[in-house]
Amino acid sequence: MSTEELAIRLSDLLPTLFECTPAPQEGVRVRTPLLFPDGGVIDVFVLERNATYTLTDFGDAAGWLGLQTVSQQRSQKQRLLMKDTCQTLGIELRGETLVLQGVPTDGLADAVLRLAQAEARVADLWFTMRQIPGESTADEINDWLLMRQFEVDRRIPIAGKSSRMWTIDFRTRTPNKESLVFLLSTGTRGATRRIVEHVVAGFHDLRSSSLAGTNVSYVSLFDDTVDIWRDEDFGLAESLSDIARWSRPDELAELLESSG
Repeated sequence: MSTEELAIRLSDLLPTLFECTPAPQEGVRVRTPLLFPDGGVIDVFVLERNATYTLTDFGDAAGWLGLQTVSQQRSQKQRLLMKDTCQTLGIELRGETLVLQGVPTDGLADAVLRLAQAEARVADLWFTMRQIPGESTADEINDWLLMRQFEVDRRIPIAGKSSRMWTIDFRTRTPNKESLVFLLSTGTRGATRRIVEHVVAGFHDLRSSSLAGTNVSYVSLFDDTVDIWRDEDFGLAESLSDIARWSRPDELAELLESSG
């Protein structure tokens, strides 16, 4: 069956809101009425395979989800939720591509709807991960550090000169140095000053402790994916630490890797 004939058959099987046309490279692209959270149209691609059909999104849903994060990487929690979503809907997850194979002609309409629904649910994981801003960002940063092959410890308690225990969000080690990283993340503008002052107090206490004089760097990592930080916030933190912005992960990597 030609792609033109397959497009006509799909148009007959699906409601009128589904637009079926030959895909640019192979098979038929079905433009569904379902949308990604940013308003983009969800497509399903139908390919003829040995008298049955294979449906795929060619990685569109996972790709969209990745673009919503600075590192463009899925967290471990997101990957597990993607897997659960696919299992619930009977969709195969091949790497980051959603696939339904061996679909008979009389099952095409249901399969298109099911795959489109899976794409929508995968994209909606973005909302799930945004419900706790600090935690989701910390997970994302941790995954990114591991991907960049940093030796990293998370949520490490370290005593300052005052004997107070400070919980460091990330401690990284390279052949050049050790870095202590505080993550500054909030969705509330009114909390920014309090968070910065807490970090500055922590670095002041730690710099006066037994760590003083050792090859340790101190980093204030601002989650600036939300535009709530002011110049004075950066200035205050910069008085006792190096400044990094999560919107610039390559600069963060260079800062952690430098010899100081």
